[in-house]
Amino acid sequence: MTALLRAELLKLRTTRTFAAVLASAAALSLTLVVLGAVLGKETKPHALFTNSAITYIIVILGAIAMTGEWRHRTITGSVLAAPNRVRLLAAKAISYSVAGVALSILVTVPTIIVGELVLSGRGLATLGAGGIADVLWRNLAVAALLGPLGVCVGALVRNQIVTVVGLIIIAAAIEPAVFQAVPKVGRLLPLAGAPGGVLGGTHGDLSPALALAVMVAWTLTIFAAAAWRLRSRDLV
Repeated sequence: MTALLRAELLKLRTTRTFAAVLASAAALSLTLVVLGAVLGKETKPHALFTNSAITYIIVILGAIAMTGEWRHRTITGSVLAAPNRVRLLAAKAISYSVAGVALSILVTVPTIIVGELVLSGRGLATLGAGGIADVLWRNLAVAALLGPLGVCVGALVRNQIVTVVGLIIIAAAIEPAVFQAVPKVGRLLPLAGAPGGVLGGTHGDLSPALALAVMVAWTLTIFAAAAWRLRSRDLV
């Protein structure tokens, strides 16, 4: 298992995808925060730093990594090197949990610094040490679970385009629509509902601890389904 994790983390460090995603996420998050801090009249800056598009970028990153095994026809070689397919899936899920946390730190920290400077310069309320710690744990917790979730969805669907487009549609359109129609159901969904509860956004009526538990349950359930499919079906 340790060797598998090292191999997956090596792939992350040596491919351009992670660097490109990091640069894109940082640019997008900084732009949104600066615009919000400059143009908005937000007196409670917590939402400014937690409602970030980076959460969706992380789940897509995990999905691209897993579906890429089929798109580039490397899945057979990966399984030959690691015959235990469940361990292979687990290693990839764990590695993208680590990647999600690293990406979140590398984007959230500079974003908070820049945003706090802008808010302070405008004479508006800033987070303070306690607020910064609260934002960090929420962002890191969501990132640590969305990366593996993307990996597991990718293992289930396999087709990269279908997986990525499907995740975007679910997160941006279907889950918000369900939340508007049936809030008690919408807040329990895995891509926008439960993460929103952890981040304390529009789904904040679900406590962060319960929302986090819901995210864990979704991730474990989809992992189990993906592991079953990976073990029981042909690779091609």
